[in-house]
Amino acid sequence: MNFHDLFLQPYESYDTFQIVLEAIATIFGVLSVYFSIKKNIWVYPTGIISTALYVYILFNFGLLGDTMINFYYTVMSVYGWILWAKSSEDHVHVAVSWAHKKEWIFSGILFFVSLILVTTVYYYKPYIDNHFSMENVQLGLYHLDWANWLDIFTTAIFLVGMWLMAKRKIENWIFWIVGDLICIPMMIYKGLGITSIQYLVFTAMAVIGYTEWKKHHQSNHSN
Repeated sequence: MNFHDLFLQPYESYDTFQIVLEAIATIFGVLSVYFSIKKNIWVYPTGIISTALYVYILFNFGLLGDTMINFYYTVMSVYGWILWAKSSEDHVHVAVSWAHKKEWIFSGILFFVSLILVTTVYYYKPYIDNHFSMENVQLGLYHLDWANWLDIFTTAIFLVGMWLMAKRKIENWIFWIVGDLICIPMMIYKGLGITSIQYLVFTAMAVIGYTEWKKHHQSNHSN
């Protein structure tokens, strides 16, 4: 399978509006990660635009887990924006730190609760797809393919990553790296070539982000 089959052919059935919408969401998504690396509060307004657009895009593609995670991103971006604004001395940049035991425990609980929640949503997906009618509907997980199961797993990973980022914890980047790597083939499989490239860029940026936050923390505590 060549580049055209993987990235271009799926878009032949899309209208211009869908393509432009995905491109705009991708651009603002990349900007959001860039500002996050710089510990700049603009990570949140740019992120809100991207995630709000992806709620619409991913719901139309049946990726309920990713739809939920982007809705969660939008809500958490408001929460993170408030926290970062309170913690910033210049109202733009923030200090970062490593997660403590209490935060790791909460992260573990959040991860498993997320797995259960998203799996439950997929269980009721036939009912949702049938416009919330039980007529001729059989509930269950029989309809899930490998991409759906990965969607459930990455949703839990990203939920934790987003929470740790709002708390300005360096480990948030580890969750982004793992989740982004998983999402690259999943988005190609779903026909979202532009988004798969975005996740490839996100992976590289997350590695840079982890390095930069770690370096920033070390320099602040070596003085």
